[in-house]
Amino acid sequence: MTHDHDLVLRPTEAQTRAALNPPPGRNGGDLVVETLQGLGATTVFGLPGQHALGMFDALRRSSLRYVGLRVENNTGFAADAYGRITGEVAPLLLSTGPGALTSLAALQEAAAGSSPVLAIGSQIPVAGLGGGRHGYLHELRDQQASFRDVVKSVHTVRTASQIPSAVAAAWQSALTAPHGPVWVEIPQDVLLAETTLPVVTAVDATPHEVVPRPELTAVAADLLTRAERPAIIAGGGVVRADASGKLRALAERLNAPVVTTFGGKGAFPWEHPLSLQSWLEDRHTTDFLEDADVLLVVGSGLGELSSNYHTFKPRGRVVQIEADLGKLESNHAALGIHADARIALSALLETVGERPDPAAPERVRRVLAAVRERIDGQELTLEQDVLAAVRAALPDESPSFWDMTILAYWAWSAFDARRPGTMHSAQGAGGLGYGFPAALGAAAADPTRPVLAVSGDGGAMYSIAELASARQHGLDVTWLIVDDGGYGILREYMADAFGEATGTELARPDFVALAESFGVPGVRTSPERLRDDLAKALAEPGPSVVVLPAVLRMFAPTHLG
Repeated sequence: MTHDHDLVLRPTEAQTRAALNPPPGRNGGDLVVETLQGLGATTVFGLPGQHALGMFDALRRSSLRYVGLRVENNTGFAADAYGRITGEVAPLLLSTGPGALTSLAALQEAAAGSSPVLAIGSQIPVAGLGGGRHGYLHELRDQQASFRDVVKSVHTVRTASQIPSAVAAAWQSALTAPHGPVWVEIPQDVLLAETTLPVVTAVDATPHEVVPRPELTAVAADLLTRAERPAIIAGGGVVRADASGKLRALAERLNAPVVTTFGGKGAFPWEHPLSLQSWLEDRHTTDFLEDADVLLVVGSGLGELSSNYHTFKPRGRVVQIEADLGKLESNHAALGIHADARIALSALLETVGERPDPAAPERVRRVLAAVRERIDGQELTLEQDVLAAVRAALPDESPSFWDMTILAYWAWSAFDARRPGTMHSAQGAGGLGYGFPAALGAAAADPTRPVLAVSGDGGAMYSIAELASARQHGLDVTWLIVDDGGYGILREYMADAFGEATGTELARPDFVALAESFGVPGVRTSPERLRDDLAKALAEPGPSVVVLPAVLRMFAPTHLG
């Protein structure tokens, strides 16, 4: 009896000849690059370092496109965005010690945002491994230990023959739901040593599907069909699974109002009659969700931001669909369904019944009206006008990447993403410096549409070096910098908590002149001119900078009692 896999494993005559006569001059770095190509990679991000030169030299002999940034952390942010935009693995090549460690904050954001980043770092030579103090450059006692708490999986290589299997296993791990960053490390001498191993060709690393248990989806469908006041919270897992269409079909069949989390922006149409939009940091929304007798949570762990800072206390039955097993019932008791959002929503659509509820749109309208009345009573016209100008200037298909800044905090709740997967922020891990380098990664992923980055002046200083990268690679990113002279949100937090702020005021450069010194056009704008200046910058190819001097304020929170 012949099995299919026997046929797959049998080499052709041409493959046999090529395997017996590999080209000369190859090393361990070539095995890395060949494996990436065999897995389907077309673009790699990175920053060279002494121990990693074997990989970077091998790039010269490959068809892979290399996008290099100037700081490892920024390179990691760019790879993160590439993974978010394409849904494909983003290879990230790093050096040992300081180079590797500098990427950790970016990998933490990739983990929080479930972005499939394959970080491949070098190591000191094999003879120096094992925790001894040999004095090698960049030496760490246990480099892997620094990554284990951040990435999904760690893969080690100690010989050239291990490289293809280790890289393929890491690739599969990164793409298995929930997506996430993974770490591979390879010693310097293994990367540099000449190899006579055959050229790596096609490699199979098909990710495992996370399929729901049918008895659980049957119970969930019954609960939702019989519910009197169902509601849905849609998280980032819906966007990553490309399940927004199925979410809409389910919501309309059930007449269930939908709120999207900040990571799930665009998962449900903003102006739909059942859309509660994204006002999760508002007590009116929280009260509405608490009153649901059946609450379906899809692709969200109901963490701090999604639960209005853990003030959300559901009174009805919760059904939670989540690909990350560790997030199931981590904050609220629920019927926990471990599954990819798309597969689980498909299962529900097969069995859930029609649920007429003509009053549902009116309940949604009343909640949104109450939210609007609360915001309008706080004299925040400037902030709303600025956000509206950004929305008007940005093409619907263009992705935007938001740093941790006051305008981004507004956007989490109030910005219409228009399309799934077009609004991204650093709200997962919450580190500064994400917006601009992430936007560069998105522009590398899809050069057919302009990309917007939004930063404050404090966050912008983390990424100034990447103006050189944007110019060098000709990446079509417009960078909006809201200059308020400091860490604006921290200034506001400290003033509210302690009466005055400490350490939040910043000297900063003339951002327009600085951009122009890199050969990047810049313009200083005003709230009144912002829409036109931003639209003009987005319409011009290549990188550009728009600076808005403005002090913005946050709307009052509702979670403090």
